[in-house]
Amino acid sequence: MSKKQQNQIILILGALAALGPFAIDMYLPGFPAITKDLNTDISHVALSLTSYFIGISVGQLIYGPLVDRFGRKKPLIIGLIIFVTASIGCAMAPTVEWLIGLRLLLALGGCAGMVASRAVVRDVFPVSEIPRVFSMLMLVMGVAPIIAPTLGGFVTANLGWRYIFILLSGIGLAVLLLVSFRLPESRGADKTLSLKPKRVIGDFISVLKNPAFLTYALAASTAQAGLFAYITGSPFVFMEKFGLSETHYGWAFGLNAFGFIAGSQVNNLAMKRRTSAQITLRAGIVQFVAGVLLLTGNYFGFIGATGSLMLIFCYLFSLGFISPNASALALAPFARNAGSASALMGSAQMAMGAVASALVSTFHNGTSLPMTSVMASATVVSLTLLLGFRKYSNRALATSPA
Repeated sequence: MSKKQQNQIILILGALAALGPFAIDMYLPGFPAITKDLNTDISHVALSLTSYFIGISVGQLIYGPLVDRFGRKKPLIIGLIIFVTASIGCAMAPTVEWLIGLRLLLALGGCAGMVASRAVVRDVFPVSEIPRVFSMLMLVMGVAPIIAPTLGGFVTANLGWRYIFILLSGIGLAVLLLVSFRLPESRGADKTLSLKPKRVIGDFISVLKNPAFLTYALAASTAQAGLFAYITGSPFVFMEKFGLSETHYGWAFGLNAFGFIAGSQVNNLAMKRRTSAQITLRAGIVQFVAGVLLLTGNYFGFIGATGSLMLIFCYLFSLGFISPNASALALAPFARNAGSASALMGSAQMAMGAVASALVSTFHNGTSLPMTSVMASATVVSLTLLLGFRKYSNRALATSPA
């Protein structure tokens, strides 16, 4: 495959991966408007984020075996059709309960792209190149968290929150056309793979028994849970507590998203000097320090909006190193069942995200502490995993037949 074809695949996979941030971030500035229009409170609206994370977590476990059995494209196209249909349904939601349910369906469609994109990377690129490719994907998809909240704030202010989901359906349709006509099939159907529950569960168990996968998938998932806590809690913390407008919140959110992108790109330079395992551990330490300072500063009240945004920037900058390297290390041992491994890793990330989102919503008390406490706790768990099991998992990685 030529370099031009590889770059085209990366761009399409980046567009696929960007659907998730758009579906999450674009409607965040509309939370106050949704609350008022549907006659509810912001904690119930935040549950539409939680249902989305649950849908992505469960849906990836469904798509993983499907993309291994039927090839990458067919399940992906079906998922994108569901995504577009559910987006239109969200635009017409009459109550917050309908919105929560339709967001679940939206996630069940959109998560096909998350599973398939990681599996395609594992199909097309050598193991040594996977961290670099994941970093490039983050550059492409990372534009979404910068654009999405700003665009969402503009649409909400000028057209109303329902048009956010109309726009989202149009984006989903454009990606569907790209996948259908421009994305080559990286691995065809494999009829030897069974979709019987016993066999599928057995494949998942074999993946989970790999110590490298278990350590790095869980470390990446818990580190990323802090991001979801921030996504869930930030509309209240910055717009209600710190008094930012919808537009200013969109810019602030985009700035922090840029931190995540910047980290993923500096990671490419760091990989010339350090291994993925070394980078992951050092970035985990930096994220831990940022998370603890964020919680301490908000608890004692000696940092405000600016200080919080600076520490969150550092937190997400570190995540830009952790995510591509830990993901690559988790997937490296797998080839034939890369879809199942990708699904398990993605499911773990979204399950942690759902838990983090639910905790922030459940313990909402009118302060920034629910968000900052979950963010700090997430990085403590992630660093503990990396410190406790890195030698054992790296030894297993080195002896892997892949």
